[in-house]
Formats: sequence, structure tokens, C-alpha cells
Amino acid sequence: MARLADYFVLVAFGPHPRGSGEGQGQILQRFPEKDWEDNPFPQGIELFCQPSGWQLCPERNPPTFFVAVLTDINSERHYCACLTFWEPVESTQEVVCNEDSTEKEEEADEGGQARLSSTAPAQPSQLFAPKTLVLVSRLDHTEVFRNSLGLIYAIHVEGLNVCLENVIGNLLTCTVPLAGGSQRTISLGAGDRQVIQTPLVDSLPVSRCSVALLFRQLGITNVLSLFCAALTEHKVLFLSRSYQRLADACRGLLALLFPLRYSFTYVPILPAQLLEVLSTPTPFIIGVNAAFQAETQELLDVIIADLDGGTVTVPECVHIPPLPEPLQSQTHNVLSMVLDPELELADLAFPPPTTSASSLKMQDKELRAVFLRLFAQLLQGYRWCLHIVRIHPEPVIRFHKAAFLGQRGLVEDDFLMKVLEGMAFAGFVSERGVPYRSTDLFDELVAHEVARMRADENHPHRVLRHVQELAEQLYKNENPYPAVAMHKVQRPGEASHLRRTHRPFPRLDEGTVQWIVDQAAAKMQGAPPAVKAERKTTVPSGPPMTAILERCSGPHINSARRLEVVRNCISYVFEGKMLEAKKLLPAVLRALKGRAARRCLARELHLHVQQNRAVLDHQQFDFVVRMMNCCLQDCTSLDEHGIAAALLPLVTAFCRKLSPGVTQFAYSCVQEHVVWSTPQFWEAMFYGDVQTHIRALYLDPSDDRVSPSQEVGEAQSQDDERSALDVASEQRRLWPTLSQEKQQELVQKEESTVFSQAIHYANRMSYLLLPLDSSKSRLLRERAGLGDLESASNSLVTNSMAGSVAESYDTESGFEDAETCDVAGAVVRFINRFVDKVCTESGVTSDHLKGLHVMVPDIVQMHIETLEAVHRESKRLPPIQKPKLLRPRLLPGEECVLDGLRVYLLPDGREEGVGGSGGGPALLPAEGAVFLTTYRVIFTGMPTDPLVGEQVVVRSFPVAALTKEKRISVQTPVDQLLQDGLQLRSCTFQLLKMAFDEEVGSDSAELFRKQLHKLRYPPDIRGTFAFTLGSAHTPGRPPRVAKDKGPSLRTFSRNLVKNAKKTIGRQYVTRKKYNPPSWEHRGQPPPEDQEDEISVSEELEPSTLTPSSALKPSDRMTMSSLVERACCRDYQRLGLGTLSSSLSRAKSEPFRISPVNRMYAICRSYPGLLIVPQSIQDNALQRVSRCYRQNRFPVVCWRSGRSKAVLLRSGGLHGKGVVGLFKAQNTPSPASPFSGQTQADSSSLEQEKYLQAVVSAMPRYADSSGRNTLSSFSSAHMGGHGKWSSVRASGRSSGLGADVGSRLASRDLLSTPHTNGAPPDSGFLRPQRAALYIIGDKAQLKGVRPDPLQQWELVPIEVFEARQVKASFKKLLKACVPGCPATEPGPASFLRSLEDSEWLIQIHKLLQISVLVVELLDSGSSVLVSLEDGWDITTQVVSLVQLLSDPFYRTLEGFRLLVEKEWLSFGHRFSHRGAHTLAGQSSGFTPVFLQFLDCVHQVHLQFPMEFEFSQFYLKFLGYHHASRRFRTFLLDSDYERIELGLLYEEKGERRGQLACRSVWEYVDRLSKRTPMFYNYTYAPEDTEVLRPYSNVSNLKVWDFYTEETLAEGPPYDWELAQGPPEPPEEERPDGGAPQSRRRVVWPCYDSRPRVQPDAISRLLEELQRLETELGRPSERWKDTWDRVKAVQRLEGRQDGRGTSSSLLVSAVPHHRRSLGVYLQEGPVGSTLSLSLDSDQSSGSTTSSSRQAARRSTSTLYSQFQTAESENRSYEGTLYKKGAFMKPWKARWFVLDKTKHQLRYYDHRVDTECKGVIDLAEVEAVAPGTPTIGAPKTVDEKAFFDVKTTRRVYNFCAQDVPSAQQWVDRIQSCLSDA
Repeated sequence: MARLADYFVLVAFGPHPRGSGEGQGQILQRFPEKDWEDNPFPQGIELFCQPSGWQLCPERNPPTFFVAVLTDINSERHYCACLTFWEPVESTQEVVCNEDSTEKEEEADEGGQARLSSTAPAQPSQLFAPKTLVLVSRLDHTEVFRNSLGLIYAIHVEGLNVCLENVIGNLLTCTVPLAGGSQRTISLGAGDRQVIQTPLVDSLPVSRCSVALLFRQLGITNVLSLFCAALTEHKVLFLSRSYQRLADACRGLLALLFPLRYSFTYVPILPAQLLEVLSTPTPFIIGVNAAFQAETQELLDVIIADLDGGTVTVPECVHIPPLPEPLQSQTHNVLSMVLDPELELADLAFPPPTTSASSLKMQDKELRAVFLRLFAQLLQGYRWCLHIVRIHPEPVIRFHKAAFLGQRGLVEDDFLMKVLEGMAFAGFVSERGVPYRSTDLFDELVAHEVARMRADENHPHRVLRHVQELAEQLYKNENPYPAVAMHKVQRPGEASHLRRTHRPFPRLDEGTVQWIVDQAAAKMQGAPPAVKAERKTTVPSGPPMTAILERCSGPHINSARRLEVVRNCISYVFEGKMLEAKKLLPAVLRALKGRAARRCLARELHLHVQQNRAVLDHQQFDFVVRMMNCCLQDCTSLDEHGIAAALLPLVTAFCRKLSPGVTQFAYSCVQEHVVWSTPQFWEAMFYGDVQTHIRALYLDPSDDRVSPSQEVGEAQSQDDERSALDVASEQRRLWPTLSQEKQQELVQKEESTVFSQAIHYANRMSYLLLPLDSSKSRLLRERAGLGDLESASNSLVTNSMAGSVAESYDTESGFEDAETCDVAGAVVRFINRFVDKVCTESGVTSDHLKGLHVMVPDIVQMHIETLEAVHRESKRLPPIQKPKLLRPRLLPGEECVLDGLRVYLLPDGREEGVGGSGGGPALLPAEGAVFLTTYRVIFTGMPTDPLVGEQVVVRSFPVAALTKEKRISVQTPVDQLLQDGLQLRSCTFQLLKMAFDEEVGSDSAELFRKQLHKLRYPPDIRGTFAFTLGSAHTPGRPPRVAKDKGPSLRTFSRNLVKNAKKTIGRQYVTRKKYNPPSWEHRGQPPPEDQEDEISVSEELEPSTLTPSSALKPSDRMTMSSLVERACCRDYQRLGLGTLSSSLSRAKSEPFRISPVNRMYAICRSYPGLLIVPQSIQDNALQRVSRCYRQNRFPVVCWRSGRSKAVLLRSGGLHGKGVVGLFKAQNTPSPASPFSGQTQADSSSLEQEKYLQAVVSAMPRYADSSGRNTLSSFSSAHMGGHGKWSSVRASGRSSGLGADVGSRLASRDLLSTPHTNGAPPDSGFLRPQRAALYIIGDKAQLKGVRPDPLQQWELVPIEVFEARQVKASFKKLLKACVPGCPATEPGPASFLRSLEDSEWLIQIHKLLQISVLVVELLDSGSSVLVSLEDGWDITTQVVSLVQLLSDPFYRTLEGFRLLVEKEWLSFGHRFSHRGAHTLAGQSSGFTPVFLQFLDCVHQVHLQFPMEFEFSQFYLKFLGYHHASRRFRTFLLDSDYERIELGLLYEEKGERRGQLACRSVWEYVDRLSKRTPMFYNYTYAPEDTEVLRPYSNVSNLKVWDFYTEETLAEGPPYDWELAQGPPEPPEEERPDGGAPQSRRRVVWPCYDSRPRVQPDAISRLLEELQRLETELGRPSERWKDTWDRVKAVQRLEGRQDGRGTSSSLLVSAVPHHRRSLGVYLQEGPVGSTLSLSLDSDQSSGSTTSSSRQAARRSTSTLYSQFQTAESENRSYEGTLYKKGAFMKPWKARWFVLDKTKHQLRYYDHRVDTECKGVIDLAEVEAVAPGTPTIGAPKTVDEKAFFDVKTTRRVYNFCAQDVPSAQQWVDRIQSCLSDA
């Protein structure tokens, strides 16, 4: 029984002490005046009576009633029922509002209300003061309180003849039962009667209608989000104008949270004075009057529910996790069915008559039932995850959160995770976890109704029925007696508050009330306490839990077959069948990704442990450890599936003997997992084990059938086995019946059980936390997450950090002890913290705890000592048999610098290696070794997956191509150990992501890095492979710095010095090409390998290289050598003047070749000979050059044969704008012939003259503008304005838009704008186009004034810079070779990163500008490209323009010339852009040349028939321009090459066996042997100018970036890629059928073009093979090819088709014919395997190939097809006698004039030729005679013999005429030849 009311208080308005306008509440009287012992008087009641503040009111308000809730320090709730009414205030002074008056008035009021006249008339200025009756109770009976206070008010107002003291005394002494569904009638002695009903079950909340009202006010979605917010501990604030509504909403929200109790701040009505409570950091549920809404605006993390407006506002920074699906949607649906039953019927054609909706009270219970069901579904099976840690004296229970989440399949779910971590759930576990207690509706539901709820899920009506059943129970709980007598309580009359005859509420007599209270207390003492005995029972556990949503997790669903594989593998291991086990292991490791397989593994391993120990041999131990590691690697730190828990007993059981007395346990090999350093895991494990042992304490030995390792949360197999909770429940029931001694004994037993387990766990933890090798200790622990021990974080340290730890960690002997102590200390602290926590929670005595703290350091120290011995012995173990290292094949002259370091090559994000979309097996990860040679980094190895077979994986790249190297730390694929690794990325699109094997020490790895760095960035260019190749011939003078002592640079051959003179002589005789310029030796070129003799050139400062008289005599020699350079040959081909004409000044030529730069004095980066206008003198060029960056003044590099327009190139102009330029250069030049002018004046004048000369030199403009040289009007511009003003930016020189090509090409847009609107002078009438367009950078061309003559025009464009190319390339590399597997598989992520790189956009820009220039040149205007410094983008554009305009550059020879001329001679800085030396290391790799090749590739794709070279040729150049294998692409200019003596030795005579130094020479040699660089579809039109599409949508990603061949590495080093020709027999060591030529081709592994060459390559190959078989010297493929094409053309003409037989061409429109023709898809044309040096004779000239190429290639195939007659001069059946002792056979013979041979086949349609008789060897054809076995029916005369040099062939035709025909045909062929 409990008191209905604890206190009755009367509170009235009082003045504020500080004299402010507001008043404050004052307690007038309280009863009883003494505090109850069990319940002190709550503080602060005055604030809560008037939550909005105490204020006077100008009119009488009706009385109000609400219940506020106060929570005391013991979190007990006190319900304060407040009834407020207003009483008039007597105005004793005139100014009522004056503060004094108010004060006095209050004092009078206080002094005693008897003096106030009750009949005082209400004046207009009359004010009313509030007065409140307050009832304080710990019970929540709102209606009773309302009635009781109403009664007191009614007695007062109506003036009833009832003593108020008696009523209040009765109220305070009234007692009511707490619960149990009893009812009690009470009367307060005023003729009233009230019935109080108590709920049946105290634990169920009483909600009346509050939940239903809450839903009505806010709606389903809003209430659901408030529900989730309250559960996940967010702050919730209700706003309303009604206090009662606020109280109800808070009550309703709390009712929804049942069975969880809200344990944070709960204030349904918060007074205005306490609003600052809202900024508290803890969660809360608070109600505030809507009047204070403005004050709540700045709260950032509070969810505000406005009850009156029906909105819920969630701030941006707050995330409310939703319920897990499908519960969220199911709950939503059921709620809408309850709230809106009409919804279901809304669409019916014949809706039933109106359904009666439930009453509000009933609806309230239905809504609560929905949430009760929701909790039952959420927490279903929670009792299976309870750990009972202690039973006596009080139960201690822990919840295994991880197991619960894991088994519900909700590990990822944010909502449940937060709920389980919350305070409410902790309270739920401690309250409801108790195994023996009274149960309620929720316990029943979660135990017995789960199956029903699952079954009902998809049947809404059944769900609704269930909800209604539950609602009935909830309703009955609140209203156990529905038919009770109604309350009878006196109420005040209507509008009684408006009567004027009010007297104030009287002062009550305390004595009377106190007497009544004392009387009642005395009575109560005498009566026995009426305690209703609680019915306690064992709480049912319910069915074991199931996942909330049966998810299928893709590949990890474990079929029984997979589990079978796991079982078999383990049994093989323990039976010693290691080979079998090894075969199964990869499948097992794959299966172990799934949960069931991991559980299965743990179970199977348990079976092999006897008496907690299992001794294995080394191999078995390795297998078991690998499988355990594989299991553990996917465990999260929570171990939600109990895998680590199941393996924990095993890792201390499996062991191997290392030596007598030294045993290594499995735990020392499985420490690298994050789970071991997670305190929560250890706690859960500890509590699980304690529970097992406590249960065993109370079970009879006969009962104990549960293995101690029984998994957490798993249902027991037999029904009769009692769970730990059942045992605990039984014990709790018996506890009160036991004697005190027995109780004491049980408590001690339990305590010592927990204590012994704590010792056991301290040992276990030291096993798994102390590393085997204490020298590695700190590093490993950092990684495993023990690093931040003080905060016990379990976050994994990132790779980069682990790397830095590795670097900083020093294993010098001096630090070693300190380190181990450090680790020991860390582990001791970790274990101590664990021990503290679990022991205090499970009630271990403090003495025991102290003892533990003393023991832990000893345990750790002992274990460290044991480990030292184990570590020492394990080092001595013979290493496991690792696969033999495969040595890579090396190039001639390539030497190994570092022998193989064992590594694992890991997948890098390319799909191919892991057998992605391309199909094929998972080749990576592979196990092998990395080698470092002078030229390459090479990995060779085998896939770790044995199912792939014996495939060798090779991945390599040139050292020079390395762009990024970073240390990583990765798991090795086999043992799953964390190892150091390296990631090397190269600009040839290879990536080596390697993990070093544990046998590779960190010093070896470091040495590898250092050597790699040394080779990548040699201090000098002479240290590169191209120079050191074959170190005996190393060129280079003795260097000034101390050179590396490496073998490659050690020796110089001195005998070359002796031969130098002979060499020079011979070089002169053999060829006139490539004489080097001489500096000192008057024309004696230095020998190619000995540079000592010209060491003078090193001392020459750049300034001394001006053309001075001292060098004159050598000029002619220099000239002769320069003439033979590539540029000169090209200039002569283009008719741009020859050297002789330039010397004799033939005026007919507009341009001349000037030797002004022969000494590289004017411009270092230009070639020695330059094309300049005829009219410009050499000495003027020096001045012109000063206006340009790097002195790169405009020179002609190409002339159109048709329009005679020229293409010029130069560097950009100096300075920001062109104008500011010339002001800067004011130093007079000594060379300047102008004495009176400054250099700037003369330079800019010269420059104008120079440009004018260029314009004049063009035939179309020479006549019209010859008179008007710029000087004729330059005087107008001679003022202080720049001298460059004539080069103008016209009105149409806007930036290069997408349409600029068409804009410049369309004539009508180019009408001449008149200067200042004046009519043009007739002398200046000229064609619409400008004679010269200057393409420059927008930034440089600012401020240039228009040229009145309009002779040239500026086209300012925006171009990208080299650094943008570099950045873009970096991103392109990342896109094509990501480095780690993509998060989202599929092409989307690749395409996205490709787009981010902007590489294709840059390609698009280059092609766009180039097409624009091509258009201009084609229409007859000259173009000067003047961008950046003139050596990057200028070079790209100029080269592309020439390639598009001139078919010659699309041949092999022409392309070589183009690259030599524009890239090498004109000084593209290959060494600088490729970062070839140490100096360039910081600038990084900028692939300008590669970008150009990509552009060529795009054009090649669009015009496949216009190029003589194949795509492979471009890839080859792309690879080798970065590889530094050849000297061609080294250094930055001709000047530097001459200085090193490189330039003229490229074609030197010492060729012999020496490896090629020039890439061109290599290509030439290779082209003679194989058509790999040749494009069969080459059929050019000489006049065609190509105009490719340049939109990004037309561009393709170059497969050079994406393809890779793991069989042999990159295919660009031909000698390595070829390998010896393998006959198919050798490919089958397993004894397969040797005659089959079939083999599997894997797209990711084999080089498809080599394995499956295109048809033509195959035929050429076949041809060569046949010729070799016949012992003839095989003819070169090119000759064969040319002959085939020539013959085909002739035959085409004979057939009367004329030249139109180019079938393909005629059909395709001219502009873009050849788009669809790809005969040859792959790069490497053929696999003709010949050694490089076998053939020295020169290839057929390109001219013949050009003639041959005049016709289409459409009928190429027909050359070798059977049914085509034109290639078969005659054919038919003949019988042929076999060789000696062989029979006659009928064969199909073909006489082929073209090939000059007689071939035979098995039958007519056979495609495979069985033999060939070469007609060249035939000596005679004579009649023959029949021999044995000849066909019987045939005439004798049908026999004839063919006699060759080697043997006689006997033939027989079918009849005589056909025999005669054959003989004639063969004879005619012989006579033709």
C-alpha cells in the first residue's frame, strides 16, 4: 500500500525580491509540515506551479489543471497536480501598476486575507493574482488528483459546509494498493466517492489516451522518428500551448519505449526560468510552452516537435538512424491500418457500411501493441546472448552484443547498434536479464509469439488481429474492472469563477490536519504490512534467434559442398596426405570467406584436440595456421560471428616441437588480427567462459554434457540440457531457503571461479598480444592497434603510418631491451585494465584483485622468456620448400644488379590479372622474385593459386620508366601475415605491387630501393643503360665527380684510342653521312667511343660558341656533316632550297638554308641548319632571335606542295604581352650593325622585316605586297609604342572555339575590316585571307594593335601547359592501373577516373588546333605556331600538322624523319621531360611525346589505310622513348648530343654484333625480319589531307595504356618477347597428343596477336616455314608482299577491271574512306623467329612499296584461297608415286606461276598444302612409264616424270590429253622463268 498524496501545498503570488515586474511563487502553507522520512519535500514546486512565470492578470481566468513531473536525485518521479485559480488583488493605491504598490499589496495579502473585503467591487483597474493548490504524489493517478483538488476548490467557491482541514487530512492519509489489479473506493469526507483502480502488472506503463493523441497530433512518420530519436539518445523537445498536452505527449512517448525505460532527463513541463537546461549536453525529453518557441531557435542539436502545428524539425547535424528494414516499412503499414482503417476500403467498388472505429482509449492500446510487437521482433532471442556471471548473492548479467548483432544479421545496422550501446538497454539487461522474476506481457511475447509474428508477416489482417489481441490485454491491464460505480464528486457551478462574491482561500489550521495525519499513522503501525507476494517464475528464453532478414550474401553462401571441401582438407592434413591437402587448400581458403565454413573449420579442428593439446608436424602446423589466419582475417574487431571465440581455445592447443623442450603454439602465428587487441572481445569471451564454469558448479556431474567450448548463442542440441539461465533461475529460487553458511560457501565458490578464470585470461591475453619476435615488437603492435593503449582504441594504423614506424624503428642493440620492456609494459597495462573492469563487474574481492595485479607482470615476463627460446628455434627451422626462383631472360648487355628477392606480386586493380571480365584464371597474386637489372625491374613467378597451373607470370618495366615508388604494408596472400612491401608505378603502364617474403630482411628491401633509385636517377646521362650497355664499350670521358664503382662503368677500352685515326678514315670512305662537327680538330670527327680527344668542348662556355673567326676553317666540314642530317634531307625533298643555292644566293628560291646556327650560337636548342627567307641576312637573325623565348625565332619547317604555303615554328614572344617586350631589352648588342639604335629598336624592326619577308616569300603574295614592305609605313608606329604593333589581333581573333576551324575556313566571314571605316587603298586590295596566321598563346598576345595591311593575323588560343600534361598523365596512370582493386567493379569507375584525368580533353585540343592549321595551310595561308617555349606543344602541333598534310610522313621512313626533324633536331627536351638524371628528379615525368603518339594513334584509328606503319609501331616508340634502351631519345638538343659525341655515331660503322644504339636502326633491322611494324591495309592516296574528328566522343583510349601480357612482360623488347620457337610437342610435358597444334589462349595472359597472328602474317610465316623446309633461302617478307600486290594489280588489269579494282576504296566516300577496314587488329605482326643479326642486307625501298600500294588490299586473301582461279595458273588431279617403297596416290595439283611452284593437296577443297615442288629446281619434264602399284585403267602415255635437282617425281594423269596439257603448262612456266 502507498500514500495517495504525500504533500498538499498552497502557493500564492509574491513580489520578486529584486523588484522586477514579474512576481514569484510563495508557499503559503504545506501539509504535513514535517517531511516524511521516506520521501522528503521536493524543492522548486513554486516554479512548476506556474511554468510560464507568476504574473498578475487584468481579468479573471477560469481555473486550470495540469500535472507536472519532478524527478528527484534517486531518479524517483514526483507527480505535482496543480489546480490554479485567480483571486482579485486589493488596490490600496491609485497607481496599481507601480511597483511599490504591488509590493505593499502583496504584503497585505500575506499578512492575512481575512482583512480583504470580500465584497470589494471589481474596478476597471482591478488585477487578479494566481493561487495554486498542489498535490504531490509518487503515484500517477491524474483523474483522482483532478477530482480531489476540484473538490477542495468547489468547497471553497461554493461555500459548502464542509471542513477543508478534514478533507485535506483525509486526502493525505488515504492509502491505495500499488498494483495487482485491485480497486479501492475512497471518500474525502465531503459526500464524495472515488474508485481507484490499480493496473494488473506494475511494469506495464499506463498511457490512457496519450499515445493516440500523440499520433493524432504528429502523424505516423513523425512519431516513428521521435521514437527512434529517443531510443538512440537524441534530445527531444515538445512545444505546445497546453501544459496538459505536453504532459500527455511525453507520457505517450515513454509508453512507446516500453520495455525499455527512459533514463535521461525527463521534464514534461519545463518552467520558463529553467530554459537554460535545454543546452545541457545529455539527451532529454522536455516539454516547453509554445510561447517560448523563439528561445529554442538557436538549439543546434535538439529535435523539436511542435504538437500544435504537427511538425517535427530535425536539425541538419542530427542523424536519426531509422529502424532496420523490413521492420520500418512493416511497422509503418500496421500503424496506418490501426489509425486509418478506412484506407484499406477506400478503393473498393462496394465499400461496406461504415465500420466503427475503435474508441480513443482502445486505439491507444492498439498503437502501443504495434510497438510492443516491434520490440519483440527486434530483441527476439536476446536471452540467448545473456551471460550470467554471478548467481549469488545477486545475479550479475552481461549481454553479448556482438553475438546478438551477428546472429540477427544486423552488424551494419546503425539503429540497433546504438540502441544496444544505450543506457536504456543496459537497464533492460539488468532488470529483465534476471532469470527468476515475475514476468509480463513482453516476456510472453518475445518467448512464445515470435514464430507467429514471422508467419503473419505477409498477412496484414492476421497482423491486425494479433495487434487487437495485445491491445485487449493492455486495456485490461489498465482497466481491470470495467463496470465500476461512477465517481461522485462535487463540482463547482458553471462560471463560478466569474462571481464577484469571492472571498480569498482561507488559511487552514495546521494543527487539525496534523492531528488527522498522526492518527492515521498510529493506526498503520499497528496493522501488518499488506504486501502482495509477487509471483516469481523462471523467465522463458524463447526460440533461438534468427536473422531479421534472410540475406543471401552472394558468393559467400556456403553450400554443403564447400563445407565438405573444408572437412576433407582438414582430414587430409591430419592423415598426413599433404599433396591432397595442398590441392584443396585454395578452394578451402576461398570457402572460408563464408561464415558457415569458418564455423565448420573450428568444429573440425576441435575434434583433433585431445586433452587440450594437439602436437603436429611442421607441414600440418603450417596448414592449420594458414587456415586459422584465413578465418581470422575477415573477423571484425567485434567478432560478431564468434569465429575468434571458437578458435581461441584452439590456438593454445595446436603446437609443434621445435627442439627438445621448446614447443611453438599456434597463437604465435595468428597474432596479426585486430580482434585480439579489442577489449570488448576479451570481455565477452571471459564472461562466456565464466558462465560455463558457474553453470558447471551447480550441475550434477551426470548433467554436465555441454562442452566448455560451446558457442555463444548456439542452441543446445538436446532439449533436456539446462542452460546457464535455467540453472541460475533454479538457484535463485532456492536461495532464500538456504542457511547462512551454505549461502556464504556458494558465494565464495563463485568468486574463486571468476578469479581463476581471470588468471586464465591474463595468460591467454599475454599469449596473443606478445609478439614472437620481440625485436619487431613495436611495429607489429602499432599495426594491430595496441599502439594507442591508453585509450584502448582498436583502430588499425594506416599503411603509411606503419611504414613510417618501420623506418623510424631502430634495432640497434642498445635499444632492444628498452623496446621489449615497452611492449611488455603496454601488454601489462592492457591486461590490467581488462582485469580491473571484469573483476569489479563480477564482484571479485579486492584482495584477489590486488593479487592479480601483482601476477600479471610476472605472467607477461615469463611468457616473453618462453617466446625468446621459441623465436630462436623457429629461426633454425629449415625453410619451407619454396618454389625455385625463375630467372628472367636478359637482353644482350643487360646485367643483373640485384638477384631475386622473394616477393608476392599482388593484384593491382587491373581485371586481367585476377581473371576478371576477360575470363581466364586468377594469375595474381603470384609468388616469385623481383630482379633488378641495369635496364629493367622484372618480376617472374607463379600464381599462388595452384588451380591456375604452371603458368609463369612475368611483369617488368624499364628502370627509367619508374615514376613513383612508395612503401606499403600488405598482407601476404598465402599466410595472411602483414608484410612490408613496395609499390612501383611506371610510365609504361605497369605496376608492381609487391609484398616481400618474410625471408627478405628489411635491409635487403632497403638495398633494393637504393639501387633502384641509383639506376633510375643516375648523376649523369652517361650512367643510363643506353650508354653503359655492354660496359666494355662504355663511352664517356673520365668524369669530374667520383663515379659509381659499379661494374657497368668500371672499364673503358683503351684500344679504341689507338684505332681512332683508322676509324675516322674509314668513316669518310664508306659514307658521307653524319660527320660530327669539329671544334678543334679541323674536321677530324671524334671516334664514336672515345671522347677524350674532344674534351675541350666541355670547357667551352656557351658565350664562346659564337661564330667567331677562329672557327672559320672548320665551317665547311661542319656544313658537310650537317647537310646529311634528317632535316636537310627533308628540306630538299620539300624543295625548300638546297645548300648550294643558299651559298650562291639563287634569287629564284624564296627560302634558303642558313648555316647561321651551325655552331649553335644563336639558339642552343635549334638544329645547325635552318630555313629562312632568302632576303634576310644571317647577321639580322641574331637580333630577331632575341625577341623570342629561348631565342627560338620563326623558321620554316614544312611547305605544302600544292598551295606552297609554309608552316613555321618558333618559341613564344618574351614577356607577358608582346608590347612590353621590347622595352625591357635595352642593352646595345656588340654584334648589331645599327650604331644609333638600341637593340630593342633594331630587334623589333628586324622582326617586322622578318615576318614581312616570310609573307613576301609566298608566291601568291609576292607581287601584291612586294611594294608595301612593313618599313614603308612603320614610321607611323615608330613612337614610344611598341614596334610590334603591326602584328595585330584583328576583330576576329577570338579564342579558339569549337568551330574555329570552320570559321577560319569559310570565306565570307573573313571580309576585310576597313581601318577606321575608311575605304581600303586600291594598293592593298588582296585576297580575303591573311597571308600569315600566327597561332599564339592568349596570354602573350594581349595588347597587340591591328596590322593595317592585314598581311598577318593573330589567332590567340588557350593551351595547356606542360605541368597540366604531367598532372593529367598521373591521373591517367591511376585510372588505367589503379593500384588497388576497385570498390565498385565494372567499367563505370574506370570511365569516371578517365574523365577526371582530362587526358582525352588535351588530345582533343591538340587535334583541334592541328586540324585548324591544316585547313589554313590547305587554303594557301602560311601559319606560324608560336606557343610556350616552342619545344612542347609547338612541337606536338607542328608534327601533327605535317603528319595530317603530307602522306610522306605517314610512311615508316617519313615518320622517322618527322620525329628526327621536329622532335630531336628542334630540341624537344627528352631528358628533362623524362627526368632522366638526378637533376631532373624533382620535375617528374611529363609525357609530351607520348601525348603526340596518342594523337597519331587516334588519327590512325580513323584512317587505317593511310599509314604504312602499324599501331604497334606507335606503342613501340611510346615504350622506348621512356625506356632509355636507345640513345635516340636521350638529351635535350642536337647541341647536347654533339657535345657528348652522339649525333654522328648513330650511323657509325662499328655495327657488327654491337647492340643497336639508335631506335631507328633497331626498327630497320627488325622490319627486315618481321612485318610487326607494317600495316597491311596501307593503301594511301598521295594527295589526301587528313582531317580527323577530334571530339572526345570520337577518341578511344589507347590500348597501350590498358593491355598487358603476363606471359612474357611488355612485348616491346623483341628479343625477349620472341623466345625460341617452340614446337607444339614441347608444350606438352604431360604427354598429351603431340600432333595437335591447339592451345589455350588467355586474353589476360598471352599476347593474342602473337598467338593468333592475322591472316596475312600467318601466310607469310607459313611461306617462310615451307621455304625453310625445302632448304631454300627464304626471301624477305617485304619482297614477297610487294610481289603479291604487284601481281594482283596486273591480273586485275588483265581481267578488264582496270585500276578500279580497289574494291574497298571505291565504295567508301573519299573523305573518310578506310574507316571500317581493319585486317590487322593486333600489334605484333608475326612470330617469325629469327635472330636479329642473321641478315645484314638492306630492305626493299619504300618507293617500290608505294607503287605496290597504289592498289587496294581488298583481294589480298584471294592470293592464298583455293577456289580462286586467278592465282592458280592451272590445277587438276594427278596420281603421284610416293617416295621409295611408297604407293601411288591421287592428289590435287596446283601450278602457280606467281610463286613459280607446283603444289599438291589431298583433295580439291583442302586448304593445307601437303608439299611443294619448286620449278626453279626442275631440270626436265619427260614422258614416264608405269611402275608397280600404278593405276591400272590409265593409258601408258598419260605417265610423265618431272626431274628436279634432288629427285625424280613420277606422275600419272587421268587421260592422255590432260597429261599433255600438264606437260605443256609446266614447260611454259619453265621457259617464262
